[in-house]
Amino acid sequence: MYFTFLDILDAVGTFMQRGGPVLWVIAWLLLIKWSLVFERIWYLNTTHKKNIKNTLSDWNSRTDTQSWSAHQIRTMMISKISLDVRNTLPIIEVLVTICPLLGLIGTVTGMIEVFFVMAVSGGGDAKSMAGGVSKATIPTMAGMVGAISGIFAFNYLKSKVDRDLELLEDKLPLTTD
Repeated sequence: MYFTFLDILDAVGTFMQRGGPVLWVIAWLLLIKWSLVFERIWYLNTTHKKNIKNTLSDWNSRTDTQSWSAHQIRTMMISKISLDVRNTLPIIEVLVTICPLLGLIGTVTGMIEVFFVMAVSGGGDAKSMAGGVSKATIPTMAGMVGAISGIFAFNYLKSKVDRDLELLEDKLPLTTD
């Protein structure tokens, strides 16, 4: 077990070294993005449910649910829950958008290295250019994988949040007598 962990750690280190410095930036960005995604999932399954329960309890304990002020209070309750639940979604969306752009930066820096090797060696040494090609393709792949997986996670969170807010609006009826 111990040697397997060291082998995995060595393979990851080699992969990161082949991808160049841009790959480290992408890795940190992905760590932040996935931390925010898991935080939102945790929030939706714990604190958000408590907030919904408290809001419903507050609304159902009101005697006035039909006046203009009751309507405004209902709107305020829904807005507060909406702000709380959508808190980090824009940040996640921006991080998803940045992933392929950083991959493109990795492509450009890797290709600059390839062109430099071609200029120095005369353009015919494929072995010398392999390092630059690796630095060009690995960050591109990492950025695209990070973006695609992030799109799925973001869309899941957004649809869950939208569904929960619609259910909240349905559970906070405005009575008309």
